[in-house]
Amino acid sequence: MLRWIVFIIFYLVLGFYSLQALKTASRYPWVYYLYMVVSLLVLGNFIYQFTWGAEAGRVLSRPKSYAFGFLMAMLVFKIITIIFLFSEDIFRLVTGVYQKFFGTTQEFTIPTRRRFLSVVALGIAALPFSALLYGMYKGKYNFKVLKYQLEFDDLPDAFDGYQITQISDVHSGSFDNRAKIEYAIDLVNEQQSDVIFFTGDMVNNKTEEMHPWKGIFSKLEAKDGKYSILGNHDYGDYVQWETEALKRQNLEDLKALQKEIGFDLLLNESRYLERGEDRLALIGVENWGKGGFKKAGDLRKASSAISKDDFKILLSHDPSHWEEEVIQDEYHYHLTLSGHTHGMQFGIEIPGLIKWSPVKWRYKYWAGIYKELGQYINVNRGFGFIGYPGRVGIWPEITVITLKKKSLT
Repeated sequence: MLRWIVFIIFYLVLGFYSLQALKTASRYPWVYYLYMVVSLLVLGNFIYQFTWGAEAGRVLSRPKSYAFGFLMAMLVFKIITIIFLFSEDIFRLVTGVYQKFFGTTQEFTIPTRRRFLSVVALGIAALPFSALLYGMYKGKYNFKVLKYQLEFDDLPDAFDGYQITQISDVHSGSFDNRAKIEYAIDLVNEQQSDVIFFTGDMVNNKTEEMHPWKGIFSKLEAKDGKYSILGNHDYGDYVQWETEALKRQNLEDLKALQKEIGFDLLLNESRYLERGEDRLALIGVENWGKGGFKKAGDLRKASSAISKDDFKILLSHDPSHWEEEVIQDEYHYHLTLSGHTHGMQFGIEIPGLIKWSPVKWRYKYWAGIYKELGQYINVNRGFGFIGYPGRVGIWPEITVITLKKKSLT
C-alpha cells in the first residue's frame, strides 16, 4: 500500500509540474483541463487493473498491458517536459538571485517562464509520446523479414544455399488481431525456406493462450520440417498455480500442443538434417539464462548423440547461454539461434548508422548477427510482444538465413 501511495504522489507531482508548460504555452484553459482529465484517467485505469481488475496479480493480461502502455506514454511525456521546465527554473532562480544581489534593484523576483521554451518542451515530449501510442496501435504488427547470408569453410556441400527461417518469442497470450497474425504466418511461408526453427516463448504463462492461434500456426510449412524449443515463459513460472501438479500439466499440455501444430520439440536432444550423404546436426536445449532465469538447458546432454566433427546448429532461447557456455565449448557450434530479448521492443535502428536499445545494457548480444571465435549467433527480435503492448523502432522479426560454402579462391 505504501508503494502505491508513493507512486501516486510522484505521478501527481509530475503532472502538476508538467501542467505548467501547458498553461504557459496555451491560451485556452480547456487544453490543460483536458490534460488533467486524461492524466487522471490513465492513472486510475492503471491502479484499477493492477489491484481490483479481473486478473489482478502477476498475470499480465491484455487490459493490464494496455494500462501499463498508456501509463508509460504519459510518464515519458511528463518527464521530458519537466526536464526542460526544471532547467529553465534553475536559470530563472539564478537570474533572480543575481538581480537581488548584483542588479539595480534589491527586490527578489523570478522571471516568468518563456512561452517559446514551453512550446519546444511540449513538442519534443510529444514525439516519444506519439511513438509509444503508434507502437501500441501499429508497430507491434509491423513485421519485417530480415535476411542474412553466412559463410562457413566446413559447411557440407549439399547444404550450400540451404535456407532457414527463424521465428521466436510468439507470446500468443498478447495477440489481439487475428488478421495480422495470419498475414505474418503467410509471410513466413512466402520465404519458402528449407526448414523453420522456433526458438521459444510460445505463450506468456499458460498453454490455453495458444488455443485460439494453433490453427493459424499449423499452416507453417517447410520442406525439412519445423523444430522448436522452450523459452523461459513456457514453463509457467510467472503465474501462481493452485498446485504444482497443475503447473506440470500445463507444461505437458504445451508440449503436446506444439506437436499438434507440427513442431518437433527438442528437449535437450538432437536431430540430423540430411541431404544425400551429407548432414547437419541440429541441437535444441531447454531454457538456460544467466541471472534468475531458469537453467533447464543441458548442452552436454543435448549433444550426446552427435559427433564433435558435425556441422552444428544450436537452438537456445536465451543469448546469455551462448555467451556463458556455448562459444567456449570444445564442440564448436557453428550457428546458434536465440531470441528472448525482444530488443526490449523499443529502440532506434538505422541500417549502417545506428543500432541502439536500452536492452544493450542488460545483454551483450541482443539483436541480429554476432560472431565470436568463428561461431555465429542470431538473436531474433521476436515475433510477438509482452509487457508494453507495442513496439517502437524494434519491429517484430522473421529471420531468413542462407548458409553458404565459403569459396577457397
